[in-house]
Formats: sequence, C-alpha cells, structure tokens
Amino acid sequence: MADTRIFDRETLLDLVVNGVPLFILAFFFLAFIITSPFGFDPLANGMQLVLVAWIFVALAILTYLSARAIAGDEKRAEVYPPGQATVSGVDPIEDEHAIESAESDDEA
Repeated sequence: MADTRIFDRETLLDLVVNGVPLFILAFFFLAFIITSPFGFDPLANGMQLVLVAWIFVALAILTYLSARAIAGDEKRAEVYPPGQATVSGVDPIEDEHAIESAESDDEA
C-alpha cells in the first residue's frame, strides 16, 4: 500500500532549503515587534511588518505547494535509484523496500 502522507522524510529533506528563510523571516518579524531599533513610526513599522509577514506567508504557501508536487510526483512517476535517472539501461524501482536496499547498496 502506498504511503499517502505529504510530509514524509524525503519530502521534508527536499524542503529544508525553504525552512531557513522561513526561520529568518519569523525571527525578524518577532524581533521588530519586540524591539524598535529605528524608533516607532506607525506607518513605517506597519509597512515593514506587512512586507516581512507577506513574504513569510508567500514562502510558506510555496513550500506547501512544493511538498504536494514532490510527493505527488513520487507517487505518479517512476522512481530510480539515486543518481541513476538519466543513465541508460537502469530499470525503475518498483517498491519502497527496493529503494531502501538500493540506497544501502550505494553507501557500501
């Protein structure tokens, strides 16, 4: 039976690259709420927080959509051993246990 979770281990590893900017944006959003290093001006601070929050939300949505695309493609398309997708004559892997054994063979 196929695993239907979107955020499995492999997908999360693919999306780690989006986690760093999300953390940085959240840090600065909270830092500018807690402290006011440039003084307080409602218009300037409001614009600043809206810009940081908007980018955070957009990147979070993009990350979720990317996770769905990655997980969906893994279930629809053929899966090859790591690094073998463009090598001619390599057969796709049929089940998850074969994927794990192929990865362990590559490490040995």
